[in-house]
Amino acid sequence: MAQAASKKITLSSSRDIPLNKLVLSQSNVRRVKAGVSIEELAEDIARRGLLQGLSVRAIVGEDGTETGIYEIPAGGRRFRALELLVKQKRLAKTAPVPCVVRDDGIAEEDSLAENVQRAPLHPLDQFRAFQALREKGQSEEDIAAAFFVPVAVVKQRLKLASVSPRLLDVYAEDGMTLDQLMAFTVSGDHERQEQVFERLTQGYDKQPYVIRRMLTEHAVRASDKRAQFVGIDAYVEAGGTILRDLFQADDGGWLQDVGLLDMMVTEKLREAAAEVQAEGWKWTEVATSFPYGHVFGLRQLRGEEVPLTEEEEAARAALQAELDGLEAEYAEADELPEEVDARLGEIETALEALDQRPVRFDVDEIGRAGAFVSIDAGGSVRIERGFVRSEDELPIEPEEDSATVELTGDGEETRTVAAQVDDDGTTVQVGHVEEPEEDEGLKPIPDRLMAELTAHRTIALRHALGENPDVAFLAALHALCIRVFYRYALDTCLELDLKSAGFAAQAPGLADTPSARALDVRHQAWANTLPKEPEELWDALDGFDADSRQALFAHCVALSVNAVIEPYNRRPRAILHADRLAQAVDLDMAGAGWTPTVDGFLGRVTKARILAAVREAKGDRAGDRIEHMKKGDMAETAAQILAGSGWLPEPLRTPGRAIGTLAAETPDAADAAIAAPTPVECADIEVVEERAEDGGETAMGEFEPVDDDEEAEANVPYAVAAE
Repeated sequence: MAQAASKKITLSSSRDIPLNKLVLSQSNVRRVKAGVSIEELAEDIARRGLLQGLSVRAIVGEDGTETGIYEIPAGGRRFRALELLVKQKRLAKTAPVPCVVRDDGIAEEDSLAENVQRAPLHPLDQFRAFQALREKGQSEEDIAAAFFVPVAVVKQRLKLASVSPRLLDVYAEDGMTLDQLMAFTVSGDHERQEQVFERLTQGYDKQPYVIRRMLTEHAVRASDKRAQFVGIDAYVEAGGTILRDLFQADDGGWLQDVGLLDMMVTEKLREAAAEVQAEGWKWTEVATSFPYGHVFGLRQLRGEEVPLTEEEEAARAALQAELDGLEAEYAEADELPEEVDARLGEIETALEALDQRPVRFDVDEIGRAGAFVSIDAGGSVRIERGFVRSEDELPIEPEEDSATVELTGDGEETRTVAAQVDDDGTTVQVGHVEEPEEDEGLKPIPDRLMAELTAHRTIALRHALGENPDVAFLAALHALCIRVFYRYALDTCLELDLKSAGFAAQAPGLADTPSARALDVRHQAWANTLPKEPEELWDALDGFDADSRQALFAHCVALSVNAVIEPYNRRPRAILHADRLAQAVDLDMAGAGWTPTVDGFLGRVTKARILAAVREAKGDRAGDRIEHMKKGDMAETAAQILAGSGWLPEPLRTPGRAIGTLAAETPDAADAAIAAPTPVECADIEVVEERAEDGGETAMGEFEPVDDDEEAEANVPYAVAAE
């Protein structure tokens, strides 16, 4: 044994062998094609040369002598790449090829050992190798071309290498998974990265989504209406920083400098408000967004739309004619040509601009009214003009009923009565009564008697009105419109009140929901239809057809609905009535646009309620598939599963109405939501590496986003190695 251990090892000889003296061997154990194509490998060899020689064995004849031909049990792909270069006339047929000549052992063992004994680079070494190439002057495009990978892959590698050195050391010691390292790339601030890592070490939830949330918890998404209002380019030009996630969809990233963004938003809103103020308004109120119902209780001025000029009328007619012509021409077409579709969009935009006419207000009214300046859901400035506050209203002139009554036949004045109607409708005597000296003169009706008489009239009027539904409907509609559209008018004897045009409870983004926007559009349409002055309202309503009256009545009544359940005022009987109303109108909250999102519902309830929702909508199997997840992952996955299912939480359900489709009735979306992870562009990376066994085969590495740490480590990509 000692003699065997002391025996010196003799290495196989190497020499250059002409390419035309080499042939492929049937002893190569690799049968499955993998890695980059032969074409790409040939280009790599043409660029750098052959970095790794071939393992060959001499072919002997029947008499045991060498024939001068050598077979290749390991390195077949490199040999085929060299053959391709010869075919392309870029390499001579007799070009010398560096080879290691083997003459002992088994050929299949050579092929197997060359691949099995190879150790790939640690991913961190690969990231740093890309970074070293970048620091030596190669562009991202050059690196991508050299290793046959997309430029996005190179950017991902460089991004991973730019993480805090301290965290890279942790990753190198297997103290962090690849998915976690990817999450840290969201922020380029090393100090911030390390702070988040410290917080992770003190907690139990170390999922990648938690890391991303911590790194962006004080940032604003690029899709936020504030960011859209200012403009991403303007924000960056002002020195703002954007955090990007190169490994999963980030919806444009996050704006990190929230203070800068708010300052830019405020400045731009002030500029818009100054332009509005220059129109002569008494006041302007500015905010990023106003709560739903902020204009209730204010009187809105009725302006007049500026009419189209002759040129605008002609332009509109021409556009409409062109639109009608294109629609008629392509009415039977299954798909519009791109240029036609683009032109139709341009025409519709131009027509919309012409139809949305500016409103002209009376100068005197502008002086006591104001405007609200904010940002709409799409990130554009929103200006609401012409609202009058109660303190800016002109004093209501008292309704005086003055009369000089001549009671005697000789024309002598015997009585003067002066009365006015107070703000609440009460008649107050403000003049004096001159009683005639003669006893036979008529005295005014005593107040007590007047009240008794008018009480009789009121009862009779109630009875008569009750027997005439059409007039009663008109009177109620008139009274409601007085309250909704004129605010301070007293032109009705009906004691109807509309107390709940708005309500205190506000949900995030409530004013931007489809229902709220549709309600505002309908309200404004009616406001533009009704006369400016309340004195003209009765005649206007009397001239409406039955359908218009009913539609307006429904709108006014709808503004009185309040089905909000508040902690201090649950109103069970009123909410029961709201359920009856929902049944009567067949209310479908899913159809109205509500869906269970992470921010709007799933992330704000317990895991048990999330599981109950998924099981109710998609069956027990779907719930069982996500039961093991942490709450954050469970909420995100549940949102994908429930999307489009029509599922609703109990407070949003209409009694007697189905709330979605059970799993047995539709394909189970849970499998797709759970099995298909968030797309990671890094999974498309292919890193060139010649495998010793198969003649320059390239290993293809992929980043697979998985939950299990061991699986994540098993899926790390191969590293850049020599051929």
